Amino acid sequence: MTPRTPIGLYLHIPFCRSKCPYCDFYSFRGDTAEMDGYCAALSQKISESAGTFNRKANTLYIGGGTPSVLGAERLCTLINQAKQSFLLPQSEITVECNPYKLPPDFFETLQNAGVNRVSIGLQSAVDEERRALGRLSDRAGVEKTVRAAQNAGISEISLDVMLGVPKQTERSLAQTLSFCLSLGVGHISAYILKLEENTYFYSHRDTLQLPDDDQTADLYLQMCETLESAGLLQYEISNFAKPGEESRHNLKYWHCEEYLGLGPAAHSFINGDRFYFPRNTEAFLSGCTPVKDGKGGDFSEYAMLALRLTEGLQEDKVRARFGHGIPKDLRKKAEDLEAHGLLLCDENGIRLTRNGFLLSNTVLAELL
Repeated sequence: MTPRTPIGLYLHIPFCRSKCPYCDFYSFRGDTAEMDGYCAALSQKISESAGTFNRKANTLYIGGGTPSVLGAERLCTLINQAKQSFLLPQSEITVECNPYKLPPDFFETLQNAGVNRVSIGLQSAVDEERRALGRLSDRAGVEKTVRAAQNAGISEISLDVMLGVPKQTERSLAQTLSFCLSLGVGHISAYILKLEENTYFYSHRDTLQLPDDDQTADLYLQMCETLESAGLLQYEISNFAKPGEESRHNLKYWHCEEYLGLGPAAHSFINGDRFYFPRNTEAFLSGCTPVKDGKGGDFSEYAMLALRLTEGLQEDKVRARFGHGIPKDLRKKAEDLEAHGLLLCDENGIRLTRNGFLLSNTVLAELL
């Protein structure tokens, strides 16, 4: 990476209509004045950061929280500031959206501002599961939202799906996946539910009717097979896409490339340094400096991130980046795990199998 290599730009929007029972992301309800003040401060920070880092970006990802609660006008102000300060032509611009009470011209307005990718929070197409997850819209509302984005000319649409949620079965997951495929979307992110501390689900974990670990593993494998048979190929543990519709922004994270995050709870990796803004909106609005989080980009970190991808840790890419191939001791550990069907190891590199992805934390701890 050189100072001329384009980075990724991430903007964190901390507002939500309501807090989902499983969510531990930094978010809260905000009123009109709070949203206006936050967007003004974030826009100013975008401008200042362009001067500080003197870099261009070729991806912009607006996440949260729920960015769509800002409304199209505020989002376009942020996007236009980012384009003026950072973005190269033909950049990927993604906005996360919740399919609830969006105005008819919402996506058209975003598309006119350059948005070419949206990520929509489906979680489940089964309304009983959606209610358990605290989702405010029903299945019909999600379909209406996807069609509106498509009709506005937004070329890439991703749906979020959750596995291992209350009362989920192989049959209900099949209904969700069939719904996604019927909409013709080109990308699906599918995450296994994790009970995070300081969430409603965690404090009520003993009352939730959750699939057990073996059932959740079966759901994961069912999902992989269903999506791949429909042409959405797995390229990361939790991500599937039609060829050419992979998230360019998220690939920067997994390729251990540079990115700048602005907003409370946003993380950055620039010039070998990692830093982040505290989970405190008031501090961000008052102009706090980010917290240093040490150096980044060493081989262990690079390998850990690369092994999340189906392409895995590749010999030629390691050699090009670090001046040496995959270390022999790592290959020896990989060969031992290969016997258990958790990964594949050959002269081209090391990559996890689907069973390895299911046990990725354990496998990566053993390898690294």
